[in-house]
Amino acid sequence: MLKLRGECWAITDNAAGNQRQAWAVAERLGLPVRHLILEPRPPWSWLAPRLSIGGALALSADQQRLFAPPWPDVAIGCGRAAALFTRQLRRLSSGRCYTVQILDPRIDPAHWDTVIAPLHDELHGANVLTPMGSLNTVDDGWLADGRESCPALADLPQPRVGVLLGGPRQGMMFDADYAQRLAGHLLDRHRRERGSLLVLASRRTPTALIDVFRQAFRDVPGLIWAGHDDGPNPYPGVLGWADRLVVTPDSVNMLSEACAVGCPVHTFAMAPLPAKIERFHAALRDAGLLLDIDSDAASSAPPLRETEALADELCRRIRARQALS
Repeated sequence: MLKLRGECWAITDNAAGNQRQAWAVAERLGLPVRHLILEPRPPWSWLAPRLSIGGALALSADQQRLFAPPWPDVAIGCGRAAALFTRQLRRLSSGRCYTVQILDPRIDPAHWDTVIAPLHDELHGANVLTPMGSLNTVDDGWLADGRESCPALADLPQPRVGVLLGGPRQGMMFDADYAQRLAGHLLDRHRRERGSLLVLASRRTPTALIDVFRQAFRDVPGLIWAGHDDGPNPYPGVLGWADRLVVTPDSVNMLSEACAVGCPVHTFAMAPLPAKIERFHAALRDAGLLLDIDSDAASSAPPLRETEALADELCRRIRARQALS
């Protein structure tokens, strides 16, 4: 099979979740990848990617020097800000650059060659690919590397329960009451099963709530990681060694990565979820990938690993385009 030719740009903002998704696809194409972190200025930042007129002015002088020819052969953007630049590249390259946009750009997907939007976004089109969850690099090799990077976690008592904490988002509370009730569920199960708790905060987890978990789990074997003051991020090791994962309901990325591991995944919600997030949870539950916080059921489905097949389809489409040029 012919290899793709040229260079790939992965375009994102500073959001870690967007960066992980863009890289997860880009690195599977077999092309040299250049990562551009681009932050448009107002009013483009407010209206991206809808407002594309005067696009060169959307960037500072320093970033304009990054977003400059020679244009890439493939561009993969993730997030609304990146969509402004992947949309522009189609015109700037006179159609030579194959443009891919991850996540719903909220305008007609026909502005890109391929749009990758999760199923719960309910975006449709001939050029739209719809995975169930977010794209990631979690597979057997990634998990083995994670275990190798954190060998000390193997000595913790089993079951090792990884706890992934997100944070508040529109329509979803993540306050002290939620933290205390989640901690209560985890402690109740720990009293029955023993084992250890490996708690990881994200950038969005409020500091005051991290303190709730530090206090609640002070006598429980395991770890709590909330930033570099707690040492290197053990996230790959926690996923690699976990016998079970508990994930707060707010993050599509964290839930998708947890469901790619292959162990039971649980979540805890105190109130109805926003419609889009509820559709995602429902799809995971229907597939046997997501359980309630106190469920004793075993995982009933293979791991959710969609990135490789999706990247293969993308390669096929790009190769067909390049064969015509």
